[in-house]
Amino acid sequence: MSQISKEQVLKSLSKVDDPDLKKDLVTLGMIKNLEVGDSRISFAVELTTPACPLKELIRSQCEDVIYADFGEAVELSILMTSNVTSIRDNAPLLPGVKNIIAISSGKGGVGKSTVTSNLAVALARSGASVGIIDADIFGPSIPTMFNCEHEQPGIIEKNGKNVILPIEQYGVKLISIGFLTPPENAVVWRGPMASSALKQFIGDTEWGELDYLLIDLPPGTSDIHLTLVQTVPVTGAVVVTTPQKVALADAQKAYSMFKQPQINVPVLGIIENMSYFTPEELPNNKYYLFGQNGGKLFAEINNAPFLGEVPLVQSIRESGDSGYPAVMKDGITADAFNGIAQAVAQQVAMRNAAKEKTKVVEVNV
Repeated sequence: MSQISKEQVLKSLSKVDDPDLKKDLVTLGMIKNLEVGDSRISFAVELTTPACPLKELIRSQCEDVIYADFGEAVELSILMTSNVTSIRDNAPLLPGVKNIIAISSGKGGVGKSTVTSNLAVALARSGASVGIIDADIFGPSIPTMFNCEHEQPGIIEKNGKNVILPIEQYGVKLISIGFLTPPENAVVWRGPMASSALKQFIGDTEWGELDYLLIDLPPGTSDIHLTLVQTVPVTGAVVVTTPQKVALADAQKAYSMFKQPQINVPVLGIIENMSYFTPEELPNNKYYLFGQNGGKLFAEINNAPFLGEVPLVQSIRESGDSGYPAVMKDGITADAFNGIAQAVAQQVAMRNAAKEKTKVVEVNV
């Protein structure tokens, strides 16, 4: 075999496209650490997220073109790595956070915090660095769902200023008003006080380097939502709903808020929770208690990606109560949340490649 050159290998790999970004790996700069020898080729493929659902497809296509161009005898080594993309360069607030994702619902009780918790853990277990801000100031659920409601965050001094150290559980950094007030006490604040707390969670917390910071928003469209988009540019929003008409009507309002011209936050997609009930003893039976395909239809009407559906099973409730997220256990629920995490990461990468930066809202609405 004649001497292989790096140029020849790159020409070969330029035949492989990233299925999401619709460009070849070489043009996208995803081929790293290329080394060649007489009959040896090694390189890394740097994906846009560790949760990439197409990892093995891309690896297989790379192998196919290399063997086709250089023969089956070549010694090939491919390392699949990742570097989560971002458009938040030089951000004054949260400079180490690559992507800020708002998790929203129009209606309470649709399982938004459950989805946020499991999505965060699924992303963390894929290898990403993840945090959650529990922005539901008046009904914080995150401490219970992570089994740390009696923990208190630390305080350190940084650049002459006291900053909060988030709680870390299951590989996810967390901050919530639930860590700062007694669990049995109600938070009776006017809107400006709640907004001030959210600003502290954003600006006065030591988040460090994160690939994804999820913001668990309260139901509806309120002061908290406006404070968020007026404080930091949000990478994208996810809307959580259940299938029935009354939930979808409120989900439409949440969706419409992000699409308003003065807010203009890209909607990454729709998640349908409680899609169907499946008894543990009859795993093949599906009972559509709240209707069928409401979330899918909602996504189609709004030309938004449908990110996945989550079944209604007893283990999700048990996991939420025990503070051990369902995605950490084997079963259909874990499969659902892992699939949704991959879909969200996929949409973030596509959004960062195709759309302009989100701007901070500077007008009163």
